[in-house]
Amino acid sequence: MLARLRSVATRWTALVPALAVVLLVLTWGRDLPGPLVVLVTLVLAGAVLAAVHHAEVVAHRVGEPFGSLVLAVAVTIIEVALIVTLMADGGDKSSTLARDTVFAAVMITCNGIVGLCLLVASLRHGTAVFNPEGTGAALATVATLATLSLVLPTFTTSKPGPEFSGVQLTFAAVSSLILYGLFVATQTVRHRDYFLPVTRQGDVITADDHAGVPTSRTALISLALLGLALIGVVGLAKGVSPTIESGVEAAGLRHAVVGVVIALLVLLPETIAALRSARRDRVQTSLNLALGSAMASIGLTIPAVALASIWLKGPLVLGLGATHMVLLALTIVVSSLTVVPGRATPLQGGVHLVLFAAYLELAINP
Repeated sequence: MLARLRSVATRWTALVPALAVVLLVLTWGRDLPGPLVVLVTLVLAGAVLAAVHHAEVVAHRVGEPFGSLVLAVAVTIIEVALIVTLMADGGDKSSTLARDTVFAAVMITCNGIVGLCLLVASLRHGTAVFNPEGTGAALATVATLATLSLVLPTFTTSKPGPEFSGVQLTFAAVSSLILYGLFVATQTVRHRDYFLPVTRQGDVITADDHAGVPTSRTALISLALLGLALIGVVGLAKGVSPTIESGVEAAGLRHAVVGVVIALLVLLPETIAALRSARRDRVQTSLNLALGSAMASIGLTIPAVALASIWLKGPLVLGLGATHMVLLALTIVVSSLTVVPGRATPLQGGVHLVLFAAYLELAINP
């Protein structure tokens, strides 16, 4: 019976990514009627779950922290393509889309995902334990990238408005790539042990004991299906984005809410994967996913939109407003205090979730 259930699950997670891509091809660039929007949403949810499954297979094969890096980078690359596509189609009203989506990704990962994972792990296991050296390095990189790319444009004077000049944008893009490259080298080569899960006694866990290691062939198939699933997730999210935009406008909400909804959809695979790791008391893996996604979102999106701004019409607004800068500063301070001890209680998880709720509230009612 168990073997039959596993066989059904394997077929399901293989069929849904292909179905998502086929549906994406059939619906791309078309106005979707109500029933088709419902179908697309259901397939989108299935593609998210399939992406999580295949990401876990790949992660189990290559081990940590490479597994977390695979999912974070894969999602972010396709997210960048989605942002650039929407900016190309949206004209002036999309001038803040990159900023809104990137900042939403930072708040979702650093407060929403981190808060949920710390809360789940601490409630289930007493306290959530992780490696402060690796997590602190990731947090410092995220804070630097966010400040350089999203805060400084508000205060520069070379160009009117919260925008970078061409030289400043180039500097921000190159700096983002360099910092992200340095972090990846640190995470995977120089200090890989800093990003591995730890026991409650502080010993590094080098082996994953929750299942047998998949074969190379299985991992390669899952990697290909992960790519299909993520293409389906982001592409179908773009397909339903006009419906999202119409709903946002009908509700009288700001256009920035669109970026929040898109970021929530795109980050669903990482959220589910991080929560599963937290339930298994692998909080470091959860934090690798969360902070790695925030870092990749900034480190890859800013260079991409900087390059795309060469041919895209309209301004590229990156600078945050005062309210969001306060939230970002508070997030960095609270995250630093969470990381330093190397362990967390439900209180820390709750604090991060309250910050995330405050961000959502202010996005809806600025």
